[in-house]
Amino acid sequence: MPAKSVNAASGRKSKEAVIRSALKLFNMSGYDGVSVRAIASDAGVNIALVSYYFGGKQGLLEHLMADFFEGYLETLEKAEKESTRIQSPVDQLVLIANRLISFQQQDFYLSRFVHREMTLDNQLVRELMASYLVKEKFHLDRIFRRLPAERGIHSASREFLIIQFRDLVIMPFLQPQYLREVFFMQPSQQSFRTLYMQQIDDWAHRLFAEKQDVTAANGWI
Repeated sequence: MPAKSVNAASGRKSKEAVIRSALKLFNMSGYDGVSVRAIASDAGVNIALVSYYFGGKQGLLEHLMADFFEGYLETLEKAEKESTRIQSPVDQLVLIANRLISFQQQDFYLSRFVHREMTLDNQLVRELMASYLVKEKFHLDRIFRRLPAERGIHSASREFLIIQFRDLVIMPFLQPQYLREVFFMQPSQQSFRTLYMQQIDDWAHRLFAEKQDVTAANGWI
């Protein structure tokens, strides 16, 4: 194998090792509680490589956050397109939720870390919200706007439904310790997603049934 290929492969492994170690340590001690030296030591690499690959600890943080949201939004966009081929609005929502939860489970510790960081109030979080989360809201709003009007999904309730739907999608990764310690659930496992998707399916069915009843009772249809 050519020397350049060997060096490139070695570089990729070192970079991946830094990312894995950073996520492990960040999840254990929080971003502020972890030093660059600790990350490099856990990854088994020279401390200078953290700066070389990411420009330092802050650059590593920004890389992790952006990497998650790029993949998350790509998954949402693909699921939205796929859902347009489904007639049932309930099945549309369930499919989108399933795709997003599956994506987050694929890199559980990254998902957990990002959602926890997004609860803070700092410049990076505000920038991420202004870019990625505004795009997420745009897609979810478009999804709910496509749902049949006779189901009672009107403008006054749409924003709250988006918030509810998003909370269902991210909750297992925002509060995994709560699920584990209090309910003895393992949100990183496939078995959890199977059971959880049944609950989301039930939520969606109840949502449309209740919205239709309320709409009729108030003379909105």
